[in-house]
Amino acid sequence: MSSVKLSKYDNSWFCIGAGRIKAIIWYLANICFMNCSWNPSSGLRTRLLRLFGARIGKGVVIKPSVNIKYPWNLSVGDYSWIGENVWIDNLTHVSIGSNVCISQGAMLLCGNHDYKRPTFDLMVKPIVIEDGAWVGAQSTVCPGVTMHSHSVLAVGSIASKDLMPFSIYRGNPAVKVAERVMFES
Repeated sequence: MSSVKLSKYDNSWFCIGAGRIKAIIWYLANICFMNCSWNPSSGLRTRLLRLFGARIGKGVVIKPSVNIKYPWNLSVGDYSWIGENVWIDNLTHVSIGSNVCISQGAMLLCGNHDYKRPTFDLMVKPIVIEDGAWVGAQSTVCPGVTMHSHSVLAVGSIASKDLMPFSIYRGNPAVKVAERVMFES
């Protein structure tokens, strides 16, 4: 049996998708304007994300204290909401559709480590959240997950596998508990 050897960890293959200077400037901008509570302007946050390469649709609301690792790996459709204290750890692409709600404290995590290897290798996979989906408060979406159209991940749940359309999931790991029925208003 082998043991973990973090001294052998090597993620030199990983590319953040931007130059070092851009990444440093984003790091500072993220601290000063995104991941802070003093800036109430969603418009300023969306403009800043666009400036750094994010594709942001119209009518997007981004609340204070949101942390986005690499905006150039982010696309958000029209009229989506990203709540306070959301952490988008987008080591690779995160695609958020239109009319999506990502509630307070949710985490979208594109990276993990291979615990089976002594070198603890980095693994990255994209996340897709399709139109009309809802990520509940304090929930986690794991690497490689697709939340299909209008799926719901309930409060405090962990999605480690794809969520089917118009379905409600809850728990750790999240399991389907109901169909999502929508009524016209």
